Amino acid sequence: MIVMSIAFVLLLLAGVPIVFALGISGAFGLWALDLNLVTVPTRLFTGMDNFVLLAAPFYILAGEIMNRGGITTRLIRLAGLLTRGVPGATAYANVSSSVLFAGISGAAVADTAALGQIFIKGMPEEGYSKHYAAAVTIASSIIGPIIPPSVIMIIYAAVTRQSVIDLFVAGIVPGLLMAGSMWAVIRFQARGGRLPKSESRIEPGELGTLVRDGLLVMGLPVLIVLGTLLGVFTATEAGGVAVLYALLISVFVFRSIDLASFWDALKRSARITASIYLIIAAATVMSYVLTVGGIASWVNAFAQVFQGDPTLFLLALMAILLVVGTFLEPGAAIVLLVPMLMPVTSGMAIDPLQLAMIVILTLTLGLITPPVGVCLFVACRIADSPVTPIVRAVLPFLIAEIGVVVLLILFPGLSSFLPELLR
Repeated sequence: MIVMSIAFVLLLLAGVPIVFALGISGAFGLWALDLNLVTVPTRLFTGMDNFVLLAAPFYILAGEIMNRGGITTRLIRLAGLLTRGVPGATAYANVSSSVLFAGISGAAVADTAALGQIFIKGMPEEGYSKHYAAAVTIASSIIGPIIPPSVIMIIYAAVTRQSVIDLFVAGIVPGLLMAGSMWAVIRFQARGGRLPKSESRIEPGELGTLVRDGLLVMGLPVLIVLGTLLGVFTATEAGGVAVLYALLISVFVFRSIDLASFWDALKRSARITASIYLIIAAATVMSYVLTVGGIASWVNAFAQVFQGDPTLFLLALMAILLVVGTFLEPGAAIVLLVPMLMPVTSGMAIDPLQLAMIVILTLTLGLITPPVGVCLFVACRIADSPVTPIVRAVLPFLIAEIGVVVLLILFPGLSSFLPELLR
């Protein structure tokens, strides 16, 4: 395992893409343990051979269709309507748009790319610094993987055999808490008029259309959750239903998507799905090496230190995951770490849904932190800015979001009460 870890770190430092760093270091680990390298292709296939993962490309495609259907601009206009007239209104609208957009994208990077083009370029025209605009955009983008539908939750369900719909429902409250923590930070920063008011205007005849469009967009996650809970379709089948729903409203209601746009959505969805599947497959190789190498005994020994105090264990786990998330893509980290954590946390009577929310939220925070925060670097490209000033601006939001994770640790019911209620 030491050989594999060294190889992985060196490959990352050399700038090797994460999927190849995972796969090559996993092969090194097999070689060090004197295991047959034929295990590599076997495990690559095993990592992707999971029925639950079929849902991922459908949700990705539904989000791409909705985005190309002009929904991003509509959501931003609706969010602006809800928050206008107060200091920091556009910053509030940025977070609110991420909450609405989370119901169709399921991915933080998609949120950053779509909303960033408008907010990061538009907020400076109202008096915000471009660094602050980028910070609000990327900090709110991690709401995307929390509020359903969520691609990361599908990966988590595939690894743990948990119910996808339970994870989807469990993510609603933490996602809204994340948004609330960001609104609180903006409220604090806007004291004394230190943030500008929005100058946007909503035409009287536009109000009804904006509300209708917003309800149609929010109908997608509602359809997925209610349809699955009522047994109309499975969580995987719900992905196909989501694609059909996105097509119907984009073609017949918004009337803003054509055949060329649909083809672009298909191609981009295929590329995103392929990258996700490759990362999962490569991470499965490394996870197998860790298992064979006896990592479980190390995890058990670590857990024994906190025996009888699951809260302290989860706080320590959060600290470790914060570090892991800065280096590893969340999907890969889940495949690597969660199978080892499940038996330990089960023995400590930790609610599986609480563990899922803590792991997912903490790992997604790595998307907005260096050195490999994907959302951070997407925002840097859009803002044409170096990393350091954006990191400084995002720090208050990051601290507030870590506070939400601590709340989930201290109050397990925040993760589990809604799934139990709907059950």
